[in-house]
Amino acid sequence: MEKGLGFSNFLAQIDGVGISVLVLLLSLSVASWYLIITKSIANLIAKRRAEAFLKHFWSFDSLQAVNVEFKNAAPNNAFAELAKLGIDAAADSKIHSSHKLAAAGGTSEFLTRTLRNGIDQEATRVENGLTLIASAGSAAPYIGLFGTVWGIYHALIQIGLSGQGTLDKVAGPVGEALIMTALGLAVAIPAVLAYNAFVRRNRIWLARLEAFAHDLFTLITVGDNNDAPASLLQTPSAAVTEMTDVAVERGQ
Repeated sequence: MEKGLGFSNFLAQIDGVGISVLVLLLSLSVASWYLIITKSIANLIAKRRAEAFLKHFWSFDSLQAVNVEFKNAAPNNAFAELAKLGIDAAADSKIHSSHKLAAAGGTSEFLTRTLRNGIDQEATRVENGLTLIASAGSAAPYIGLFGTVWGIYHALIQIGLSGQGTLDKVAGPVGEALIMTALGLAVAIPAVLAYNAFVRRNRIWLARLEAFAHDLFTLITVGDNNDAPASLLQTPSAAVTEMTDVAVERGQ
């Protein structure tokens, strides 16, 4: 077997199609790793900010205090943005209920649509980049396989032209061509693992966001139904307690 066989020799013998395959695999690898790293960091920061906000949110005495807080500092996470949307929607519905088409269905309907739109926008945001990662994970093995087939084809053509069909002349070039398949798998495996991890994280994230939206909707509408200010804010357990007390009083 020739001593010069290896990846460097493979690069020296590669043609235009092989170079294109290598560049495509390299581009997919760089793009997928960029998204994996940036999205991982962004998700970690978003989780810490959301946990800090939720802890701070449930310590307030009223939605009015929350609204004042938003005026002092802009929301920096999805839960804070959803809370601001809900508070603003409730206030806007009370002021323009008879003059605005979006609020014509009443506060509850308007608030429901607003919170749903907020969740949908967050779902769109967290899914950004996942298509490219999924494409890298699914397409890279086939791109690498194509490069391998093309490399074997050219290796066999060269061997046929040289008239030397011995095992040492065939095994080397064919083995070099398999490098493309290995590169394709090296690109695909991290992308597939990252995609599955991101999808699971997004599913849990959006489920928590929907649960918070339900709590927020309850807090605002309970205040309306009890003829109390819409800015009344309590924890879910306190809200349930108050509803029970009001029901008892009305029964008396």
